[in-house]
Amino acid sequence: MEIEKKVDIITIGRSSLDLYSQNIGADFKDIKGFNAYVGGSPLNIAVGSSRLGLKSEILTAVGDDKVGDFILNFLNKEKINTENIPRISNSRTSAVLLGIEPPDKFPLVFYRENAADSMINIEQVNNFKIERCKILEVSGTSLNKEPSRSAVFHAIKIAKQNNIDIIHDLDFRIDQWKDMFSFGKITKSILSYIDIVVGTEEEILATNIKSKNQVIITDQQISSPKIKGNLSKAIYQILDYGVKTLIVKSGEKGVTIYKSDGTSKKVNGFPVKVLNVLGAGDAFASGFIYGYLKGWNLIKSCRMGNACGALIVLQPGCANFMPSLNETLEFIKKNGGF
Repeated sequence: MEIEKKVDIITIGRSSLDLYSQNIGADFKDIKGFNAYVGGSPLNIAVGSSRLGLKSEILTAVGDDKVGDFILNFLNKEKINTENIPRISNSRTSAVLLGIEPPDKFPLVFYRENAADSMINIEQVNNFKIERCKILEVSGTSLNKEPSRSAVFHAIKIAKQNNIDIIHDLDFRIDQWKDMFSFGKITKSILSYIDIVVGTEEEILATNIKSKNQVIITDQQISSPKIKGNLSKAIYQILDYGVKTLIVKSGEKGVTIYKSDGTSKKVNGFPVKVLNVLGAGDAFASGFIYGYLKGWNLIKSCRMGNACGALIVLQPGCANFMPSLNETLEFIKKNGGF
């Protein structure tokens, strides 16, 4: 008997306390204070989807600590069910510190030793009942270590058995992998199950790293390393695994949709003055998923995603500032429409 799909989207993976610089433009060493927000790619996408009107949940974990209370309280206020989010004793809720030096410097420092969200296990996946959703979204960072890696594999197989569309956000955070080469190997091991892959040009290239010389990180910009390589080759390698659609994000330039039939289509972005790039890709995913679930074509869905991304880069944080449906539609209307 098929279980009724009462949840539009379930995301799985990282959640964190995000401490963002209050001193925009200041060098990291000169920051005088931080604003406390929440973040993590899966959490951002869950919140962004909820604000657009979708019923969303996140399978993550928090420590039995006050930071966990902070995150769960925020999610409850966003009308996201937290009943099945486990607290992991003897672990810590994740934290991230970010400097904001627009237009192109965003130094990022993760605190994820013994992170609770990396402790998600197969039993917790079973308790969450993935089969309730229409879309499962998994993020790359949840694949970096055990037991969350096996838990994600298990969730993907449940989704596949229940004809649930699976979206994989590559979400490459280089310092979260003890071996950068394993990112591509682990990613490729799940691609045959994935319907839609979303990633930046650098994340696409990261799936095919062969040498440390390909990777350059400056100013602690872990979320956007410079990666050398053949982008076209990396794109078609991903599609060769059976992925139906690959969406390559190119910042303010928009995205390009690559299909398994060999066709591609550029979808223009919305040029805006960037304050903070962190969270833009997650806002894109929220908007795209909204359109996809509404039955829109890929181009219109990506246009919706681009609008959400453009709105979030105007803000000093991620989940706390995700746009509403009316705000996004009004922005699109004022900027050329769909």
